[in-house]
Amino acid sequence: MSSMTLFILFVNIIAVLFLVLNLLFAPHNPYAEKFSSFECGFHSFLGQNRSQFNVKFFIFGLCFLLFDLEITLVFPFAVSQSNNEIYGLIVVLIFLVLITLGFVYELGKGALKIESKQNTDFSSSTNSTINISFIEKNSTRI
Repeated sequence: MSSMTLFILFVNIIAVLFLVLNLLFAPHNPYAEKFSSFECGFHSFLGQNRSQFNVKFFIFGLCFLLFDLEITLVFPFAVSQSNNEIYGLIVVLIFLVLITLGFVYELGKGALKIESKQNTDFSSSTNSTINISFIEKNSTRI
């Protein structure tokens, strides 16, 4: 087999492996709002044409634009990989490391966090007291 065939096979195996790992280890917490329809993450109201956007959405847009430009800059290297030598590889790796460090810095600063209105406190004390009192009322003593 040629090296290109092995490369395509290896990429497909890695993709399937990541999908299986995601299915096995991803948290699964469905709630009603996940199944509702939405447009751009905002609830629509009748008669309201414009609403204020959170600045975080613009930050996500800028990150998308930066990573889109990254792909545009790395694509010529990938296409001409047979002509590139070690110097070209080093330049692209330095570029990718800088982009990755910038992304990690954004994650560390919390710039990509958007506050959710979802209730994530599943261990509510009111639910547990209601369940305990219900069990005590309906249990029979032997």
